[in-house]
Amino acid sequence: MGGVVEVIKLSAISLVIGLILGILFGILRTTNSKLIRVFFKLYLEIFRIVPLLVLLFVFYYLLPEVLNKEINNQTVSILVFVLWISAEMSDLVRSGIQNVSSIQVEIGKSLGFNRIQRYRYILLPQSFRSILPATINLVTRVIKTTSLLMMIGVTEMIRVGTQIIEHYTVKVPLASLTVYGFIFFLYFILCYPLSRLAAQLERRAA
Repeated sequence: MGGVVEVIKLSAISLVIGLILGILFGILRTTNSKLIRVFFKLYLEIFRIVPLLVLLFVFYYLLPEVLNKEINNQTVSILVFVLWISAEMSDLVRSGIQNVSSIQVEIGKSLGFNRIQRYRYILLPQSFRSILPATINLVTRVIKTTSLLMMIGVTEMIRVGTQIIEHYTVKVPLASLTVYGFIFFLYFILCYPLSRLAAQLERRAA
């Protein structure tokens, strides 16, 4: 259960920061600046092409060398997850904003709304409903992907389960099946409600 708490804590911190940054990045990706759009497009592609496990290892071993100071594995985990979440969220926000009817934008202009007001009162509220199911799916993916953090020593559920199994010097029948079966159950009760909520929201949006 300590591993469950660790998963929830790391996921929550990463999601709060990553989703906020992702919304800001998504707005920037709809600006008229070609340089900004290309930069964030490249940023997104890096996190889509390079496996997250590779990025975890790169940051875990490279950052201490670059900064010349020790960085704990939880900080590295949050940093990599925030960068990944913000990249994915930026694409959802960009797509949602661009799918808003241009007629509504023109009406906003005719009412004298400036760019910030158009985002605040028209673009973001209208896009929110369409991107909410995909955002919840992203939250589910983040929770499931925390299992990779065991590779850099974070005491998440699978790592704790492995330590429990290795603790016994005498072979315990079905120990692995029992421990990993319980971990399966824990991931299921964390992710299944979110998955069902996303599916329900998708049906309502349709």
